[in-house]
Amino acid sequence: MKLKFLIIFFSFLWPFFSSGQILNPVKWEGHYKELPNNEGEIIITATIDSHWHIYSQRVSDAGPVPTSFVFSEAKAFQLIGKTEEENAKEEFDKAFDAKIFVFTGKAIFKQKIKRLNLKTFSTVIKLEYMTCNDEKCLPPKTVDLTINIPETTAKK
Repeated sequence: MKLKFLIIFFSFLWPFFSSGQILNPVKWEGHYKELPNNEGEIIITATIDSHWHIYSQRVSDAGPVPTSFVFSEAKAFQLIGKTEEENAKEEFDKAFDAKIFVFTGKAIFKQKIKRLNLKTFSTVIKLEYMTCNDEKCLPPKTVDLTINIPETTAKK
């Protein structure tokens, strides 16, 4: 009798457990590019699924959470300037009823650094972003991205 009850119970609940799919339409990766004079560039790339978009770093009063980056404090390097972005498109966003700068397909962000340590080290970047499509927006998400910075061949 207990077995029959459990089978019936789980057969009703199974669709609820199996239909819950976590959407993750944005994949993040990063790498380091060495530049002259003990400088370098941390390049962060977002690969965005078809029909989805993320928002620029440009703050808007319209409501979406802009993409942002917080670099862990490090004694191994200093930030030079602000994180730059490439090819954000201005378009009308129905979800926020406003013109907003967005990325579709791929987004590239670059942060220049001055190396204070020429040995291998890593840094963690905490990035926050929001992604939407024409039907819905997902809650803002925070991701920790670790960037490995190899030993440099440059002289200090």
